[in-house]
Amino acid sequence: MKRTEFLKHLALHNCTLVREGANHFIFINPINKKQTTVGRHQELSNLLCKKICKQLDIPSI
Repeated sequence: MKRTEFLKHLALHNCTLVREGANHFIFINPINKKQTTVGRHQELSNLLCKKICKQLDIPSI
């Protein structure tokens, strides 16, 4: 999956960007205060996207 498509999915579920690291983004779900990192790769594996959604407690794609 393309990173930009996945970031749109996170924004759709109210996840916000906290800060940008050198190799990753840090997102937080303000509803439950859970946070995780998203790599800066152009392509993210579907399994990784599912795990990130699970960490943030949002529906997976």
